[in-house]
Amino acid sequence: MDWQDFMAETEANIGKLNREIPDTVKGFAMMGQAAKKDGALSEKTKEFIALGIAIATRCDSCIGFHVRSLVRLQATRAEFCEALAMATYMGGGPSYAFSAKALQAFDLYTTEPDRA
Repeated sequence: MDWQDFMAETEANIGKLNREIPDTVKGFAMMGQAAKKDGALSEKTKEFIALGIAIATRCDSCIGFHVRSLVRLQATRAEFCEALAMATYMGGGPSYAFSAKALQAFDLYTTEPDRA
């Protein structure tokens, strides 16, 4: 999978939808800001939770968005792989395959940080 092309296409599609449903998008963005805010859990911890959910639900675009957030938050490869181990444990074979996709994206975005 070419993550850069896939995410560019996803963002273009989301941009078109955003123009059609601006009020929904505004509410979704506000919810995301509130959910990610540091509190008892750090934003980074919350992004790892989101990544696990993205893997469990087999959402490639969600994986891409949360991997990029984790790279921005300076997640280490060791932290990332431990999170993937837990996602695989909880989700079995399908999560194993999607965890491998997530690791591919992480490696791409940490090797080429300007792509994150």
